[in-house]
Amino acid sequence: MARVRLSVAERREELLRAAIGQIEARGVAAVRIADVAAVLGVSNALVLYHFSTKEKLVGAAFAHAAEGDLAHLRKLLGRRTSALRRLRAAVRWYAPTGQAKGWRLWIEGWAVALREPALREVTRDLDRQWKAAITEVIAEGVAAGEFACADPAGAALRLTALLDGLAVQLTSYSGAVPRTRAQEWVDDTLARELGLDRKALTER
Repeated sequence: MARVRLSVAERREELLRAAIGQIEARGVAAVRIADVAAVLGVSNALVLYHFSTKEKLVGAAFAHAAEGDLAHLRKLLGRRTSALRRLRAAVRWYAPTGQAKGWRLWIEGWAVALREPALREVTRDLDRQWKAAITEVIAEGVAAGEFACADPAGAALRLTALLDGLAVQLTSYSGAVPRTRAQEWVDDTLARELGLDRKALTER
């Protein structure tokens, strides 16, 4: 059966998804243009036509993943419900015990970003936008009288730092932290930052 002819945008997205999968499976250092091509059954030349080097493909793949994560975050925070419900949904999704995928990808990205300025900018921008979005919804909840927090930006930084750190533990060191314990820590931290009893996270 002949392959369906894709538009340029569709082909690029297909290649980026394949690259993300290969980076998660092999790591940035080991992944090759040939690996991405093989997943889709296309030639190396086709991959290089859209992304002239492996470095450009990797950078675009991380940017694509970041855009997808941010789009989902905006969807969660844009729901027509209380700030507490929106914040809890976002944190539960983002936490390594939640439904968010790609922690292996981002841990790999953080490591490579130490040496690659372009990738460092992608990861820094993603981090900045996550913190800004969490800060905004915390401030909304404070303004609405749902909870108390004197420093929404500081709370967002501490909360995301905990989530990122737990992600490294759960992803890199299997069994180091029980998933149920990690979720308890996340809930405890969220409640403490909002001046709430932990039971209030589920009661409201």
